[in-house]
Amino acid sequence: MNSWVELLSFSTFGAALLLSVIGLWFTVVIPGIDHWSRRFFMSYFIVFLLGCLSNIIEVIFQYYNVPRAVFIFLLLLESLLLSLPLLMLTAYLLHCCGENIRTSKLLHAVLVLWAVFAALLVSTLFIDDFMYITPDDQYFRGSLYWLPLVPIIVAMLLNFIGTMRRRTQLSRKVFLAFIIAILPITVTLIVHLFIDVFPLIDVSYVLSALAMYSFILSDQIEQDRRQQQKIVRQQQEIAHERASVMVLQMRPHFIYNTLMSIYSLCRLDPQKAQQITMDFTNYLRKNFNAVATESTIPFSTELEHTRAYLAVEQAQYEDMLIVDYDTPFTNFRLPSLTLQPIV
Repeated sequence: MNSWVELLSFSTFGAALLLSVIGLWFTVVIPGIDHWSRRFFMSYFIVFLLGCLSNIIEVIFQYYNVPRAVFIFLLLLESLLLSLPLLMLTAYLLHCCGENIRTSKLLHAVLVLWAVFAALLVSTLFIDDFMYITPDDQYFRGSLYWLPLVPIIVAMLLNFIGTMRRRTQLSRKVFLAFIIAILPITVTLIVHLFIDVFPLIDVSYVLSALAMYSFILSDQIEQDRRQQQKIVRQQQEIAHERASVMVLQMRPHFIYNTLMSIYSLCRLDPQKAQQITMDFTNYLRKNFNAVATESTIPFSTELEHTRAYLAVEQAQYEDMLIVDYDTPFTNFRLPSLTLQPIV
């Protein structure tokens, strides 16, 4: 290397290349992200990877007798590859907002700006005011070097405005992901209008992409967790409704038999009729409380409910029903109406 500036540029391109490989590896290996987002980030990091490789090859070729056409081709390839994420960000923003990509005015505007950039980029081959290349394959900025950058910066600003206008359609983390992906790159490009910071463009692209990926991944994992919690709550509600239906199905027959038994005992054995009325009242009270309970209850509470039910049944069937309680372990919880329907 001829100077510390060239060494710094080469190191910066190498760091960007390594970060691109890491981002691509994360996208392929780590689960938890939807198929569309996975394809987007894979394409995103592959574009960065190719851009970094072309940058490194172009720097290396400066020290060898490479045909001028190859060197110019690499310069054009670098610029085109670094502009592609602009379109990809716009498409991904529209996808996250559920908009039709093909009919979006935002995407059409960005496409027009990108086409203008591509046309200006091609014109640099013929107009030295944009950029000129020395016989030893060193390139220098011309007086109009800033002009091709303007449509790219305007397109990035359109993406920023589009993100701000759609912030209510995005979750907080996804919104921050797009802001992180857009702002650093835009600032770097604006600085590049006045100072040559081309190596930093690669790094800012890749770092922003990694940050964006981490936010999107975190958001989707959180959404999956909320979805799982919602499913669990729905399953609990279904189980509770089934228990309620079960109680309602058995209650009319049981209530009818109990009332008929009380009616008969009022004449034959008034004292026993009073006792069965008290047991029946106790059972109904506990039954209504159990139906209204959504959380788990102590086993002892469920056992008392079952005792009240069996007391009513024993009063009806007398010696025909013998109950033996063998419950040495009662220090645990269970859903309401778990034991009594079984009995």
